[in-house]
Amino acid sequence: MTELTDLGVAAIRDGVAGGDFTAGEVASAFNAAIAAAQEALNAFILTTPEAALEAAARVDADRAGGKPLGKMAGVPIGMKDLFATKGTATTAASHILEGFVPPYESTVSQKLWDAGAGMLGKLNLDQFAMGSSNETSAFGNVISPWRRNGDTAPIAPGGSSGGSSAAVSARLAPAATGTDTGGSIRQPAAFTGISGIKPTYGRCSRWGIVAFASSLDQAGPMARDVRDCAIMLEAMAGFDAKDSTSLDLPVPAWETALSGDLRGKKVGIPREYRMDGMDADVAHSWDQGIAWLKDAGAEIVDITLPHTKYALPAYYIIAPAEASSNLARYDGVRFGLRDLPEGAGLQDMYAATRAAGFGAEVKRRILIGTYVLSAGFYDAYYTQAQKVRTLISRDFNAAFQTVDVILAPTAPTAAFGLGEMVSDPLAMYLNDVFAVPASLAGLPAMSVPAGLGREGLPLGLQLIGRPFDEQGVLNAGLAIEARAGFTARPAKWW
Repeated sequence: MTELTDLGVAAIRDGVAGGDFTAGEVASAFNAAIAAAQEALNAFILTTPEAALEAAARVDADRAGGKPLGKMAGVPIGMKDLFATKGTATTAASHILEGFVPPYESTVSQKLWDAGAGMLGKLNLDQFAMGSSNETSAFGNVISPWRRNGDTAPIAPGGSSGGSSAAVSARLAPAATGTDTGGSIRQPAAFTGISGIKPTYGRCSRWGIVAFASSLDQAGPMARDVRDCAIMLEAMAGFDAKDSTSLDLPVPAWETALSGDLRGKKVGIPREYRMDGMDADVAHSWDQGIAWLKDAGAEIVDITLPHTKYALPAYYIIAPAEASSNLARYDGVRFGLRDLPEGAGLQDMYAATRAAGFGAEVKRRILIGTYVLSAGFYDAYYTQAQKVRTLISRDFNAAFQTVDVILAPTAPTAAFGLGEMVSDPLAMYLNDVFAVPASLAGLPAMSVPAGLGREGLPLGLQLIGRPFDEQGVLNAGLAIEARAGFTARPAKWW
C-alpha cells in the first residue's frame, strides 16, 4: 500500500470517503512525519497533533453515521501562521506577537474546518510575510527539503510561505495555506517543486489574516498538484461580509471543470519577461512550457507588457507604505509584546516595544513606507507608484483582449542557498520580478513545477489569467503538469 503521507488532497478525500483508510490513520501518519522532521526543517512554529486527530475523529464519525462529507473531509493541512486560529497562538513569525492567542477564527481557516480539514500546526514564514527566503522569522529559518546535487548546504524554501512549501514538498502535509502579496505563494512553490495559486484579489477573505499590504494580500492553496489546489481553493473561497474587499460572486466548481485541452485558447508570451542574462535553465524551462501548451492545442501569441520594468519599484513603494500603516497597531498597548523600561513614558514604550518586537527586515520596510507617505514625498513616490500600478493593469487588460492566459517563469532562478542573499536586500527583492506584476493587477496566477535545473533543484512556470478566470489558469497548469511529468521529490536526508 502507498504510504499515507505520499497521498495528496484528492487521494485522501476519496480514500476516506471510500473506506480505504480512516481519517484518523491519515492524521496519525502526518503527525508522525512532522515529529520526525521538525528539528531538521523547522517548517512549523507550533504543531497541533491533537487538533488534527479531533478533526479526523469527527470525519470518521460522520462517515460511519452516513452523513455527507465536505470537500476536504479527512485531509489534514498546515496553516500558515498568518491566519488567526481561535485558541491557538498566532504570531506572524514575529516576536512582537509571540504568545498572542486569538479569540476568533479567520474566515479562510473556518471555511477549511467546515469542509472537513484538520490542522496539523501553524507553519513558519518570513516575519509578517516580509521576505523571499524564510530567513526573517523570529523562530528561525525554514530549511528546504531539497539539496543541490552533491552538496549538503541548506537551501531556501522561498518566502514568505516557506514553511508551507517545505511542509508540502517534504510530505509533512498534503496541502497548506499560503498568502501572496508579491509572489509569496508562487515563488516558494517554484523553489520546492509543488503547485500554488494566488486567486483573483478578493476571492478569499482577508478577515482574520495578519495584514501586510491590504490592497495586495490574498490567500491561496499550496499543494502537490493542480487538482489538489482546485479542491482546496473551492473550500477557501467565497464572499465574506466582514471583508470590504471580498468578491460577492459564487464559487465555481473548479475541480469538476478541470481540463488540459487548450484547443481554441491563446497563450501570451510577454517579451519583456525575457531579460538580458536570464538564467539558462529558466529560459529553457520557459521554452519547454511554450512547446507543452502548443501540444495541448493552444495558439502561442507574442505580447507586450511595456510597463513591466516599473512593477518592482512600484511594488516596493506601495507594499511598504501599506505595511507601515498596518503595523502601527503593534504598539504595546492592546496586545502582544510590551516593553516598558523603568520610568518610561508612552513614547518610550512605543519605541522600546517596536525595537524589541520587530525584526530588521520589518523595520526596513516600515521606515521605507513611512518615508514615502511623509508630507514631502507622498506625491513624488506613493502617488507615482499608484499611477504606475494603473498602467500595469492596463497592460494586462490590453493583452487579455487577444489572449486567454499568459505564460512566464515564476522566479528568475532556482532556489538559492540560505545566507547567500541575506546581506543584499535588493538582490533578494529581485526574486519577485516575475511575480509582482500580477499581484499589482490583482490577477489570478499560479506556479506549477516544470522540471529540475542543472543543480537538481526544481523550476516553476507561472500562468497568469484574466480577473475571475481561475479556471483558465488551472486548466493551463493542468496541461503543463500532464506534459512535464514532474515526479521528482527531495531525497530524504532529515
